[in-house]
Amino acid sequence: MSRSPLRLAIAALTAAFLACVGWQVVDAGAIKSDSEVKIKAMAGKADDSGKQTITVKIDINKGWHIYANPVKHEDLAEAATTVTVKADGKALKARVRYPAGTRHKDALGTYQIYEDSVTIEAVVEGGKGPYEVNVKLQSCNDKKCLLPATVRVAVP
Repeated sequence: MSRSPLRLAIAALTAAFLACVGWQVVDAGAIKSDSEVKIKAMAGKADDSGKQTITVKIDINKGWHIYANPVKHEDLAEAATTVTVKADGKALKARVRYPAGTRHKDALGTYQIYEDSVTIEAVVEGGKGPYEVNVKLQSCNDKKCLLPATVRVAVP
């Protein structure tokens, strides 16, 4: 998968910004954000109207955090955790319910994060399993941020 010049420019600017505030972004050949989380997803039973809730649980390693959705900081909006759902390779319309994050303040300012564990629910209509859940996230600790990652989880 190739990276567009715009994505590379954004990544370079983000790395430069974080370096200015004393943080490191681990380089491209190194560890990605998915190494600091464990993700499980399961689908509940469809109701009479065909709606089905998919529950996504993210366990975050101690000392690390991921960005909440909404992150409530304009410069970090692209790092917000997002969940999408697919069936048969096609994106489904899903109403995703993100819990409120925890307020965090550091050199970047004040923003919302998820720590320890977070449960996100996605309600889909008319899709038939098996599903694939994609979770886009970025893991950071007090000293560095890892490269963003998208984790794909099969949901039977």
